[in-house]
Amino acid sequence: MIDTLYIESAIEQHPRVATIRRRFPQARTVVCERYGEVFNPKAQNFRLQKQHPALILAEKYQKFVLPAPAGYGIGGQRNYYFSHMLNCLYDCRYCFLQGMYQSANYVLFVNYEDFQEQIRQTCLQTPDQDVYFFSGYDCDSLAFEPVTDFAEQFLPVFAELPNAWLELRTKSTQIRSLLNREVVPRCLVAFSLSPDAVADKVEAKAPNVAKRIEAAAKLQQQGWQIGLRFDPLIYQHDYRQQYRALFEQVFAAIDAQALHSVSLGVFRLPEQYFKKMHKLYPDEKLFASPLQTASGMVSYRADLEQAMMADCAQMLLEYIPHSAYFPCTL
Repeated sequence: MIDTLYIESAIEQHPRVATIRRRFPQARTVVCERYGEVFNPKAQNFRLQKQHPALILAEKYQKFVLPAPAGYGIGGQRNYYFSHMLNCLYDCRYCFLQGMYQSANYVLFVNYEDFQEQIRQTCLQTPDQDVYFFSGYDCDSLAFEPVTDFAEQFLPVFAELPNAWLELRTKSTQIRSLLNREVVPRCLVAFSLSPDAVADKVEAKAPNVAKRIEAAAKLQQQGWQIGLRFDPLIYQHDYRQQYRALFEQVFAAIDAQALHSVSLGVFRLPEQYFKKMHKLYPDEKLFASPLQTASGMVSYRADLEQAMMADCAQMLLEYIPHSAYFPCTL
């Protein structure tokens, strides 16, 4: 899966680096001073690199925990995100990462303990108030778990913090490490889901929707809190039928009343990201949808966006309590 490993010289002897190197014994190893030498140069083609990404092992020095954007949350007042990894194993055509980064290579920051310490300090600032941390902002939280041991290393920390919530956002079925450990009550595993007709076209390399639903159901049955993320909503001429069928499929397997949260959000991208992605994939039908630009963001026409949100919310609320519904306002 990984043919080339780039390793920053300062962490070449880090125990986590040694573990990962053992997992890829045949990989070519290249030592560099800083990951930006490989990740940031402009003369790169994201589309080509995505076919055979390298893994870059690096150390992060600052900004381990950042405030989440306004409108990003599931009911809490204090919302943060942290990125132990940059870029995703999957190749979803709507993903903003391909518009944000120059490189499709994966970056893994191995100094987990520094992230964990800032998470602790952030929680100590308001010990009587819940603090929400989102880990799937710049990557998929679980897709690379067999390599990174991310959840295995972070869940014990969250289990000890009485006011910390962790969202693991994923399309993955890599749930073995969760099933093999005690449930962490303030951790929710949030699965991103789309209708099959959409997923088959624009969610390359991701597990099919049925397998994601199966993974969510297994975790829920074991006692894990589950979230569902129907985001982004993708327009098709028969989107109502497609999303109704998806909701029927989901709630035939998932206990709707036991869900932690369900969110909806339409397709949207910063204009500069959209232009870059359109240049990478000029024939992509997704980008030929009825889109418009407003306030620097590209999304569907306002009337269509409102109709999609209203229609899908109405269908969802046939299954879930309103208290569990969180429309994304980004």
